[in-house]
Amino acid sequence: MTLIQSILLGIVQGLTEFLPISSSAHLVLVPYLFGWKIPAQEAFIFDVLVQDGTLLAVIVYFRKDLLRIITAFINGLVRRQPFAEPDARLGWYLILATVPAGIFGVTIKNTIEAAFSDPAATALLLVATGLFLFLAERFSRRSRKMEALNWKDALWIGVAQAVAVFPGISRSGATISGGMARNLERVSAGRFAFLMSVPVMLAAGLLAGLDLLKTPSAGSFMLLVLAGFLTAAVVGYFSIHWLLRFLTRRPLYIFAIYCVVLGLGIFIFSLL
Repeated sequence: MTLIQSILLGIVQGLTEFLPISSSAHLVLVPYLFGWKIPAQEAFIFDVLVQDGTLLAVIVYFRKDLLRIITAFINGLVRRQPFAEPDARLGWYLILATVPAGIFGVTIKNTIEAAFSDPAATALLLVATGLFLFLAERFSRRSRKMEALNWKDALWIGVAQAVAVFPGISRSGATISGGMARNLERVSAGRFAFLMSVPVMLAAGLLAGLDLLKTPSAGSFMLLVLAGFLTAAVVGYFSIHWLLRFLTRRPLYIFAIYCVVLGLGIFIFSLL
């Protein structure tokens, strides 16, 4: 991997992590289309660690929300009233929503890594993302705000996030669709999806960091990861802002069409 490739992949990550079009799919497909010969393990470690750049973007963008949730959560524990405040309950819901992805990611880690080297499978899963978005937009009543969230909603959205560990299934697409399937408004589903990404991306980044330390060229590769990380953080911050404004006014059909067309195009290309 070169420095230019790292920066370009950081831009791709920052743009596609929050737009519901699967950042992992684009991180697999862009090198494939340009003919970049990046070793599978190196690509997997880079892809996971550069996601921490977008994790930083989430933390910075939602810093006030996160501070309020953490404060209420701790106060609830101290006062032995863990569910008394809405923000404290939201903290528990975020933890609950993280559990399925954590279990899924640890138990099938090797299968997930292998999927990052299979562009055809990634393309088909990208089509599946498009179908999720279409169905959510078509059938959701979008009548509930995030304040109405309950533990069943959180668990359902958490399962949707667990499925998104595979490249091609968009994390934001799956979780926003999962929220809308529970009749949450688009913006409420989007905000919860972004907040719940924090613990999962943090855990995935720590595991990938341990894998990076085991690689022979960890020192030189770390500089490439850092370049992608910083690029993804800056681009990701503005992507969050744009998408939340988009969700207040527009449906998700454009992203559904994009995923289906790109996925089918890449799949046909891989066969040829």
